[in-house]
Amino acid sequence: MGTEAHLMYTSLLASTLNPQHENLSPLTVKLPSGTTTVRLPQISATAPKREKDPKRRVVITGMGVVSVFGNDVDIFYQKLLAGESGIGPIDRFDVSDFPTQFGGQIRGFESSGYINPKLDRRLDDCQRYCIVAGKKALEDAALGGDELSMIDKERAGVLVGTGMGGVTSHYDGVVTLIKRGYKQITPFFTPYILPNTGPAFLAIDLGFMGPAYSISTACATSNYCFDAAANHIREGVADLMIAGGVDACFNPISLAGIVACNALSQRNDDPQTASRPWDQGRDGFVLGEGAGVLVMESLEHAMKRDAPIIAEYLGGAINCDAYHITNPRPDAFGITTCIQSSLLNAGVSVEEVNYINAHATSTVAGDLAEITALKNVFKNSPGIKMNATKVKNTLHVLSTL
Repeated sequence: MGTEAHLMYTSLLASTLNPQHENLSPLTVKLPSGTTTVRLPQISATAPKREKDPKRRVVITGMGVVSVFGNDVDIFYQKLLAGESGIGPIDRFDVSDFPTQFGGQIRGFESSGYINPKLDRRLDDCQRYCIVAGKKALEDAALGGDELSMIDKERAGVLVGTGMGGVTSHYDGVVTLIKRGYKQITPFFTPYILPNTGPAFLAIDLGFMGPAYSISTACATSNYCFDAAANHIREGVADLMIAGGVDACFNPISLAGIVACNALSQRNDDPQTASRPWDQGRDGFVLGEGAGVLVMESLEHAMKRDAPIIAEYLGGAINCDAYHITNPRPDAFGITTCIQSSLLNAGVSVEEVNYINAHATSTVAGDLAEITALKNVFKNSPGIKMNATKVKNTLHVLSTL
């Protein structure tokens, strides 16, 4: 499907370029039909001149999360550093007949103080996670409560994507239709299954009148949203965007559908180590749910309100390998060119990158294609570090000081 690469930088040194792919270098790749040579954009050892206009530089000032470890970013991060796993048995419905019986299911989700109680009882978890993560991110960006009045809401937007949308509401509606008939279908059925309902509710709640919509591109969803949100800011459409991704798909039909794709690990006897990207014994990914969002704004806007600046978004790239609905091209050409284009767009040289957060599907084909692409691009970077948090991410490249 789609491929997405992004670069962030932890000091305020850079932003985006609109590179012209004039300098191309040859790469020999193996296709099912034989060997061929393609030409890739060439990245110089010295990074190009980067954007200096504070209106076009995009910074990250807040983070929000809903996860198996709760709704606090700091606690979530500490759990990851400690190597704790949030994977366990699925108990939201009967999974005794399923070959996969575990996942990253959220328990004890707390939304008090963030969602109107009457609305909270009706919403799909997909929308609930979106709203809480979004408001948490605003708090982290020093925009909680009355502080929100500091910004121009006509120039603030919400772009939170989802792979499946309100799929649990959809499942419940179908069950109601079959068992009780169409007259018992709730009038909220259609709004609550739509992908854009979460960001719409969040925008209404906050009074944000800028761009408010959703993107759905499977595993690449959040990254497409980051890219689009950054472009809204650079184009002068918005000063601030809440951007990220959310999914809540622990219900029988979602689990059955992914099982049917033969994409899930079946290590029911050892669920906490089932997600094992790059391991020879990998047998698929682990289903999870939650939300992760960022507050992105122009550097000028952030500095005017003395915002806490976490990182700078340098650039990204989007493409499609046009090969298969789920399998990547064996030669990894699409992924390779996406990474190359991302580096060019961000104005970053290969040598500057020292950490990669990988997609790492833990599938036989997916991991191999990704590693092939990374070797194509970073072949002379022996000290580069790589891991995968598996939190709504595809491919991120983080260049740190």
